[in-house]
Amino acid sequence: MSVKERKERERAERERLIVATARELAEEQGWDAVTTRRLAERIEYSQPVLYSHFRGKREIIGAVALEGATELAASVRAATSGASGPRERVAALARAYLDFAERNPAVYDALFHLDGGLAYAQEDTPEPLKDAFAALLECLAEVAGRGVAPGMFTEVFWAALHGLATLTRAGRLLPEDADVRVELLVERLAAA
Repeated sequence: MSVKERKERERAERERLIVATARELAEEQGWDAVTTRRLAERIEYSQPVLYSHFRGKREIIGAVALEGATELAASVRAATSGASGPRERVAALARAYLDFAERNPAVYDALFHLDGGLAYAQEDTPEPLKDAFAALLECLAEVAGRGVAPGMFTEVFWAALHGLATLTRAGRLLPEDADVRVELLVERLAAA
C-alpha cells in the first residue's frame, strides 16, 4: 500500500469516526449537544481536524442524514422482501419506516427535520436520498391505483408515515394504537 493510499484510508476512517460520534452524541443528548468542540474532545482530534473533513455542524448533519437514508432504504427493502402480497408488503413497509423513526430519532431528525445542506426532490439530490425514496416507490407503485402516478402516491403515503412518526414521537398520538393506524393507512390508502 502506498503512502497516499494509507493517508486516504486514514482520512476516510476519521470521517466515519466523526459521523458515528456525532450520531451517537445526538442520539444520547440531542443535536444541540453536537458541537465541533465536543466532537473533537470525544474523538481525540483537534477542531481543525474536524474542519478539514466538514465545514461545520450542518455538513455533519448532512453526512448523518445520508448514512441514515442508506439504512432506511435497506430496512424497508429487508422488511418488504419476505411479504407474500402487495398489501402485506405495504404494511411491512409502514412498520419498517415507523420502527426506523422510533429507533433512530436523531438520524430521523437529520433526514427530515434539520438542515444538513442536502437537496431533496431535485436534480442534484444525493443518491442515498434518491434510493430511500426508490425503496418506498418499489413497494408502493403496485398499489397506487389506476390513473394515479406512482411517484405522487408514494409522496402522499410517505407524508402520512412521516406525520405518524412525528406526531407519535411528540406524544400527540397514543403509542398503543400504532398498529391500528398502520392497518387503517394500508387499508384506506393502499387498498390492493
